[in-house]
Amino acid sequence: MNKKKAAKQFIKLLDIVEKLRGPDGCPWDKEQTHESLLPYFLEEAYEVIESVDEKDWGTLKEELGDVMLHLALQGQISEEEGRFSLVDSLENVNKKLIKRHPHVFGDGKANASFEAKKNWEFIKHKEKKRKSRLDGVPPALPALTRAHRLQQKAAYAGFDWDDINKVWEKLYEEIDELKQAQKLNDQINIQEEIGDVLFSVANLARHMEFDSEDMLRKANAKFIKRFKELEIELAKKGKDIGEVTLSEMDEIWRKIKGKE
Repeated sequence: MNKKKAAKQFIKLLDIVEKLRGPDGCPWDKEQTHESLLPYFLEEAYEVIESVDEKDWGTLKEELGDVMLHLALQGQISEEEGRFSLVDSLENVNKKLIKRHPHVFGDGKANASFEAKKNWEFIKHKEKKRKSRLDGVPPALPALTRAHRLQQKAAYAGFDWDDINKVWEKLYEEIDELKQAQKLNDQINIQEEIGDVLFSVANLARHMEFDSEDMLRKANAKFIKRFKELEIELAKKGKDIGEVTLSEMDEIWRKIKGKE
């Protein structure tokens, strides 16, 4: 990386944002607050995820720039209000990275990724003076992502199965309990058991070193693609999807799936 060029462009971004927020700046930019920018920031973050999923590196380049714009805006607003500056944030993250990587910048040891992350979580837990090792996982995270992070934190504390077969057994156990609840038509218990099944699926994915949120997002994309192809195939036959039988749709669906 050309660090000098990167620094020059980042400084230019900060200058532009400062001007946009200045007396002769943009009315929209000047009225933004920490809170008002959050929906846009979240949208940009999801666009980054989408571009990575689609391996669209040109779009990723653009979206990373948009994320940096939001960092600059948040930093500018905070400095205007006398809270802290973007420099403070940079200094903080630099110190944190060095402190939490003793196996790189100190005498610590970590021979594998798990050990490195375990050290990170332990150091962070002490720094934050948290009561529980599960603290620090934002409630606003998507539920599958939060399940993954909670399970990770428990695992870094030593609370985890060391045999994936036990994870499979737990999943089958939860499915059986869900079936039993459904047979009894126990609506409250059904909901609870569905949650347990989903939590167990997330745990299985984690043990396989996959993220269940990523997997479900990709499954959603695959379903959308196939369903739209189904609609196209029906349109070619002059039929509307609301006018055909399930068996007709299933036949086309299997053909679409077979082509893939």
